[in-house]
Amino acid sequence: MKRPVFIVKFLALLVVATVTVATGAQAHGPSRLKVIKTIDVAAPPAKVWSLIADFDKINVWLPAVETVDATGGNTPNAAKRTLHLKGGGDIDEALTRYNADGMTYSYEITKVDIKVLPVNDYASTITVSANAAGGSTVEWRGAFYRGYMLNDPPKELNDDASQAAVEGVYDLGLKTIKQLAEK
Repeated sequence: MKRPVFIVKFLALLVVATVTVATGAQAHGPSRLKVIKTIDVAAPPAKVWSLIADFDKINVWLPAVETVDATGGNTPNAAKRTLHLKGGGDIDEALTRYNADGMTYSYEITKVDIKVLPVNDYASTITVSANAAGGSTVEWRGAFYRGYMLNDPPKELNDDASQAAVEGVYDLGLKTIKQLAEK
């Protein structure tokens, strides 16, 4: 019995689609991770913003940073900073967006040793806004990939380790901003 041509073509297409889907599933790399942290501060937004407004002064409110080498002030695409961390390690960052009136800026990591911070392609935004209690809310959000970009990452470079590292940085920075602003 001769099969109709369209059935044979359909079966061939089905086999190709199945192989394509199976191969694509095996090749899937890491997913983009996100961290969003906020803290309420019992201080006016202008006071809180004055603590974080200078891109080159992150060491004032992020205790893990010992010193900062910076150029370009607060000018997007010109401002660069190198964070020298307590205990060793450096992180290079570039300012990508700055809005003083909106009390927000964005930056990205341009160079980091994954042993220092287990992330790749990291971008972040920090914003100060007024809240209903008459104080401020600081929001720090970031998006990044884990430290190991291939499949089967080692434990210290997997999604959980990368997420925990960024959450730890944000928690420490926000807690310090709150302490400084509420003095």
